[in-house]
Amino acid sequence: MRTVVVGAAQLGPIEAEHTRAEVVERLLVLLRDGAARGCDAVVFPELALTTFFPRWFVDDIAEADHWYETEMPGPDTKPLFDEAARLGVGFCLGYAELTPPDADGTVHRFNTQILVERDGSVVARYRKVHIPGHEHHEPDRPFQHAERYYFEPGPDGFGVWPAFGGRVGMMICNDRRWPESYRVMGLQGVELILCGYNTPLHYVPDPSQDVLQGFHNALVMQAGAYQNGAWVVGVAKGGVEAGVDSLAQSMIVAPSGQIVAQAYTAGDELVVASCDLDWCKRYTGTLFDFDRYRRPKVYTRITSQRGVVLSDE
Repeated sequence: MRTVVVGAAQLGPIEAEHTRAEVVERLLVLLRDGAARGCDAVVFPELALTTFFPRWFVDDIAEADHWYETEMPGPDTKPLFDEAARLGVGFCLGYAELTPPDADGTVHRFNTQILVERDGSVVARYRKVHIPGHEHHEPDRPFQHAERYYFEPGPDGFGVWPAFGGRVGMMICNDRRWPESYRVMGLQGVELILCGYNTPLHYVPDPSQDVLQGFHNALVMQAGAYQNGAWVVGVAKGGVEAGVDSLAQSMIVAPSGQIVAQAYTAGDELVVASCDLDWCKRYTGTLFDFDRYRRPKVYTRITSQRGVVLSDE
């Protein structure tokens, strides 16, 4: 049996005035709790180092540069890497990334997750593919969701990497709503998918969905886990942050689609599950044997077409 003990390290609100050092202290508490509970890896949420700053709009995006990390680890996050190596516990961390300038002086801003092994070494970096929200200031909203202003889509797609004795992939927040995210990783033999998220309970474009936020959150991760025979770990930053109430309900989902562990608060909380990676084969070797049953020739619309095209037939 190949078992990885995973901790979903949910965070409560992080306010704009909270410093990186203060936040990292909270992460260290959860990391140490994970070590005490036998975790091999601890997964932190999307944009875990700061408040969810896309809820505000600034005309000059450079005014927001202080929310981004220019190196990883940096001075404030190095204690997390050092403690992970000391404890022998790996982690996955979401943050805003500001790249060094290109040759022409262009900088890039990504919504990023990093995967770190038990010795503190960086395994991989993932940049969010499906960027939700809007690009321009919409002053009539009660709060902004300007991710498409602050971040560009990740150019590298969905990778899968050897780590923790298995095959590990990453995605961020809105990625979890798209079946393609899971399937691209599934086709690379993923066994463990790590996902951080920030999800406001109020969805401004269609408030009728507000009451369904928890249902939809579980629905997509359970379906993605089952249809690809993989463990899925979804980790929230929840609670009321800057006056905006966000979904918590961090969870760990088995390859069967069953939720095996779930957070019960909207604050800092560690949820732990022992993940048997060999369980994946019960699904990828039977019902979802891709090589035996998939028919890519009839799926070409998925990659050749972006929006809806109505057929005359």
